[in-house]
Amino acid sequence: MSTGSEPARRPGAELLHRGSEHEQVVFCQDRASGLRAIIAIHSTALGPALGGTRFRDYPDEESALQDVLRLSRGMSYKNALAGLDLGGGKAVILGDPAKDASEALLRAFGRFVESLSGRYITACDVGTTSADMDVVARETRHVTGRSAEHGGAGDSGVLTALGVLQGILASAELAWGSDDLTGRRIGVEGAGKVGRRLVRHLVEHGATVVVHDVDPRAAARARGLVRGGGVELAPDREAFLGADLDVYAPCALGGTLTAELAATLSAEIVCGGANNQLAEPGVERILADRGILYAPDYLVNAGGVIQVADELAGYDSARARARALGIRDTARVVYRTAAEQCITPGAAADLLAERRMASIGALHRIHLAG
Repeated sequence: MSTGSEPARRPGAELLHRGSEHEQVVFCQDRASGLRAIIAIHSTALGPALGGTRFRDYPDEESALQDVLRLSRGMSYKNALAGLDLGGGKAVILGDPAKDASEALLRAFGRFVESLSGRYITACDVGTTSADMDVVARETRHVTGRSAEHGGAGDSGVLTALGVLQGILASAELAWGSDDLTGRRIGVEGAGKVGRRLVRHLVEHGATVVVHDVDPRAAARARGLVRGGGVELAPDREAFLGADLDVYAPCALGGTLTAELAATLSAEIVCGGANNQLAEPGVERILADRGILYAPDYLVNAGGVIQVADELAGYDSARARARALGIRDTARVVYRTAAEQCITPGAAADLLAERRMASIGALHRIHLAG
């Protein structure tokens, strides 16, 4: 019951209010296959909304909705800042991919994607793979992130990790006056498809890397990819965060950077591959007040979307790699804008992305016949 002056919202009206920034939110259900999914299209100002499909055992539908709304908004900003002519969208499939994924479920999802007539283009994300996208593609043309056997680029973690490295190098330039990582201690949290590749890049650049993953086997595999040492395994998260780090690179799920952690973190730079790293508003301000440089997550982890977007034109690995290497220059522009405007790097990245969405999106007012 409403106790204030505003009338109580009905459930449907509440959903519209929750997704008020979004153009379209689609709830998908196929009882035969067990599919329960949500597709959120945040913006098509720059083009079709591109964003991956996350397959996760959410605690409830509310958590899934919150995640897809947040992630799809982030994709609009990520694609805009990366210079892509693509809008932002995201999908989530509710369930345990190890138990619930099936050909029928993935194909049912593909049919829902196809029903949107190209407004949304899907790809792989946490819990889905390039092989899954090959199955989805049997029902829709609007899918990327496919396997090399089917004309795709394969695992998007390759260029995501490369882009995060560019962000760390640009951040080192600003924080220390040099991009030389020799002797620096860098903590990588999360040793999945991005984290483990980032570990190898960092060791190749002379850094000592401290790795933590909730799955000790994943951390051990990351160390196994590196020859000649240079990798330390933290026994638990407390030991990992207590290590004397120069850079903290969150590469697991989002929300790891809380206000409490920001107030105690030893690192001078935060730069990693995870989405939505800041757990709550005001965390970046705490970091800035302590002199810690935060590299906006959607700026530096854009290598993956650059890779899958390149497939839409017929994948060219050299072209995609060159664009991912450009993340370093974009980071420099963000940091310069932040200094000129006296704002945080996160606010500067938002400003640049919003400017591009507004200016290029406005071109749609020019009618093209046919």
